[in-house]
Amino acid sequence: MPVPPSAPAPTAAELLDFVRRTAEDTALVASLPLDPEGRTWIRLDGPGGSEAWLIGWPPGTGTGWHDHADSIGAFLTAAGTLREHSLAARLPTDGWKTLELAEDIDRTRELTAGRGRAFGRHHVHEVLNESVSEHAVSVHAYYPPLPQIRRYSRAGAVLRLEQTERPEDWQ
Repeated sequence: MPVPPSAPAPTAAELLDFVRRTAEDTALVASLPLDPEGRTWIRLDGPGGSEAWLIGWPPGTGTGWHDHADSIGAFLTAAGTLREHSLAARLPTDGWKTLELAEDIDRTRELTAGRGRAFGRHHVHEVLNESVSEHAVSVHAYYPPLPQIRRYSRAGAVLRLEQTERPEDWQ
């Protein structure tokens, strides 16, 4: 459903509230088909024209290092436990392929069921289900809808831009 042009953009706090309420919908969370080999997802209608997803994470899966470009976002674990590794610094948005990261830039969060976080534009992170036996399920929301995802490789203090994906690559 198109959002009227006068509708205000959702804030990161509003996205976090949305993912929290959505994760509490046990019937919706239970409806997600879980695959032992790869992540599964259902696209949801987020608030204020945002893009939202319910995602299933088999044991041992993760996203790899990435960002969501110009979108703000929030995610919350609905079942199981996820771990987020992130960078506590604003990186340049364009014009680089390799960066040497400063010391003390790494942050790690363990997100058990009911825990989540909001983040701003150009937030670089990876999300992992480190369990060897349990699936995890999470809810994610982004505004504006994802224009692109930049994927990175990480070797020690060196972060390298590897590829840029556009919506047609993952829908």
